[in-house]
Amino acid sequence: MAGEKTKAKASGYDKYVDWKVFIFPVVLCAVILLLPTPYGMKDVGMEYRVGPGAVINYVTTTLFETSSSDVEQWQLLTARIMEQNMNMGALTKERFLNRDAKWCRGYKIPVVESHLAKAREFIDTQVTPERFKEIMASAMELRKDGLTYETLNEKDRVLADKGAWHIKAAIVMMVFVVGCFLTECIPLPGVAFCIGIFLVVTGLVTRHEVAMLYWSDACWFIMGSLMFAAAFVKTGVDKRLCLMMFKKLAKPNVKWITLIFFLIITPLAAFISDHALAAMFLPIGILLYQNSLTEEVPEDPELAKLLMIAIAVACNIGGPGAPSGGARNVIMMTYLNDMFGFDIGYFQWVTYCFPFLLIMIPVSWLLVNASFKPKIKSLAPAMDHLQVQIAKMGGWNRTQIAALVIFVVMVFGWFTEKSFYQMGIYPVRLGIGVIAVAGAVAYLLAGVVNWRDYQEKVDWGVVWLYAGAIIFGRVLDETGAAYWLARSVLDAMAPLGIDAGLPLLALSNGLTAVLTNFMADGPAAAAVGPIALNMAGLAHPGTSFLPFITMTTAMASSFAYCLIIGTPPNAIVYASGYLEPKDFLRAGIPLWFLGNIVLMALSGIYWMARGFAGLPGF
Repeated sequence: MAGEKTKAKASGYDKYVDWKVFIFPVVLCAVILLLPTPYGMKDVGMEYRVGPGAVINYVTTTLFETSSSDVEQWQLLTARIMEQNMNMGALTKERFLNRDAKWCRGYKIPVVESHLAKAREFIDTQVTPERFKEIMASAMELRKDGLTYETLNEKDRVLADKGAWHIKAAIVMMVFVVGCFLTECIPLPGVAFCIGIFLVVTGLVTRHEVAMLYWSDACWFIMGSLMFAAAFVKTGVDKRLCLMMFKKLAKPNVKWITLIFFLIITPLAAFISDHALAAMFLPIGILLYQNSLTEEVPEDPELAKLLMIAIAVACNIGGPGAPSGGARNVIMMTYLNDMFGFDIGYFQWVTYCFPFLLIMIPVSWLLVNASFKPKIKSLAPAMDHLQVQIAKMGGWNRTQIAALVIFVVMVFGWFTEKSFYQMGIYPVRLGIGVIAVAGAVAYLLAGVVNWRDYQEKVDWGVVWLYAGAIIFGRVLDETGAAYWLARSVLDAMAPLGIDAGLPLLALSNGLTAVLTNFMADGPAAAAVGPIALNMAGLAHPGTSFLPFITMTTAMASSFAYCLIIGTPPNAIVYASGYLEPKDFLRAGIPLWFLGNIVLMALSGIYWMARGFAGLPGF
């Protein structure tokens, strides 16, 4: 009996489903599905399902005086490209002329090179930039305000109802996922599979499509990163790198170690992939923890949580520092340029946004250290232990050199694959995921690891968990559910006077910061950005408010501090096995609020005092 009383409480993957708790999100989701569909969902469903056809027909009628069902193929291609550009906020003639066949195929637009050449020639020679922008603006107004659910014909109403059902199902899925993550009533990788099953059962995807959705480039990156981390640990390269990084510290206190994490990782994350940085520092964090344990303190969960969360947060707060810090930054810059003709240069962005990092580094460091209270304060014994272990290893051996060389090549590939593809050096876009898995295979070929190492040392549950998270975010984006949420909140707040000035800025930031915890940062910015920019254009046309709300919306989309699924660094450090979902909330919730406060202070004081490129203030 005594043994049973002292038995450790099951956690993580050892848990069984807690039906007493699990029944609540299940019943809640069933109730939401049975409730009448709100009109707002039908309106957005109409915009997403009927809107594209209406826009294409409007364009062909306006440009060629013929309905979309009767035009020639090159004319239909012209209209389809314009419709897709409109969805992206790319409203200028110049952006149309830059589209090529590869771009069309990427957005599933059927294309023939001769038809594309004819379409581009027509727009170039027959449509002025002013006329082009006028047509695009009218088409956008038609899609957003010109269509009404009541006036749809029976065929279009069926499409709108189907779109509304997809939005409703996506919202239900969000409620289920958040409920399961917060309560841990079911093992988290199981939630990832529930997502796929739910999507098929509700008709959002087919049984053939759902399998493909689980293997995105981001998922391959998570998998490859965890595999190379296993190789590093096996060879002992992580020990050598860790000692090189921290051996000169006079007092290797836990607080100073985490400060070094922030000082190194955060600025780098503004210019290179935060995924890669998290993958690089994960083995170092694990090693520091394992070598800090003693007979007196055989385990210190708070120390492990502190080191892992510090790595993730340091990665997450760095993205806003430069346009290269994430796709969200470039997306919002593109929206601003296409919708209003304003341009934010690379260095200009850095001068406005990098100060956010300089403030958040000490703020985040202090908050993370205040959130976790380890028993072990000094890592000096860990450094001594490392020196002893490395002395026993002797010099660098062949396996360690091979592991390091493969790692350097892989990191070089991560940093350069996009640029090399654009320069024509690579004939195809590899993606960071393919490079990560290629590195894992290279470790096998070089004899650094065998498959048993990967099987036993890689947390495959995290791979599936993040695969489910990718699907979750993509469905919120593609069904229009994220757009519906954003529009509903912004419309609800407008009568309260939160539709202009700093209140609108704060609302846009907060809404984006909430959404980005449930989906990728790019789609989160894409969901809120166009709506916020349109409201900004009406409230403060031609002022500095437009570039300001562009930058703050992009920056807020990096505030994915609260959930494992919010960002790849969170998922990568979760793979250490030392964290629970609630640990992200302990530091993430206060950091989320502090991030928004710092962002508002930065924009309301520094930016407003400085102005923007001679534009009038607001």
